[in-house]
Amino acid sequence: MSDHQLLLEGYHPDSDTALASAFLIAGSDNQCESPRHRHRKGQLILAVHGGVTCNVMNALWIVPKNCALWVPGGRDHSNHVTPNARLCFLFIEPGAAEMPDFCCTLALPALVRELILHLATLPQGNDSPVRQRLVQVLFDQLPRKPDSQYYLPYPEDKRLRRMIDYMREYPADMLLQYDWAKTLAMSERNLSRLILRETGMNFRRWKQQLQFILAIEALSGGASVQQTAGLLGYDSATAFINMFKRALGKTPGHWSGAFTR
Repeated sequence: MSDHQLLLEGYHPDSDTALASAFLIAGSDNQCESPRHRHRKGQLILAVHGGVTCNVMNALWIVPKNCALWVPGGRDHSNHVTPNARLCFLFIEPGAAEMPDFCCTLALPALVRELILHLATLPQGNDSPVRQRLVQVLFDQLPRKPDSQYYLPYPEDKRLRRMIDYMREYPADMLLQYDWAKTLAMSERNLSRLILRETGMNFRRWKQQLQFILAIEALSGGASVQQTAGLLGYDSATAFINMFKRALGKTPGHWSGAFTR
């Protein structure tokens, strides 16, 4: 099995056998998406370089710089990675560490990140006392406080799925709620109620959250702030930067690429 296949599947043949297995996977030169799959173990997905978005159940998640996505065992998910991405997968046996029982983004302290990357370099059959101690330190230091900024609730309604598919394909032309109501042959009031019921957000907040996801994905994949602003239909990079900073507290440049080691 090639590195590319490993990346697409987010799977390693030993991922469900050891107590905690870490695998550093090299990406390809093209964007790629894995088929939906699941693991018995819980999984931390860390972007070492480039970007990755994950579709888990009814939500779209972005794995931003210095963070990891936690996917509990048994959850169907797929991964979409940017060109030249390098990912690290940490598989954790159910009950081995106190982790949330729901999908979430976790901010990783530098110590945790370095421990994961170091474990990924060790031979997978190595179950030495040294490795066991490192794993226990890692488990003790894993963050438990989730960050909910980096996900987008995914609607089940087929009409809203059409809307989000169009917005993802043409992010510079996301349209207003009024326009979407006409396109979907609904009243604006009924569309507003449907979006709120399906996603828990109003249209404006949900649309802005999608823009953040697409922006972070583009920036992590190597696009410049100017290019990302254009991708999302902004007339100037300044307007995009101001909007981004007001909402997330950091400028888009913070997400330019992922950390390298």
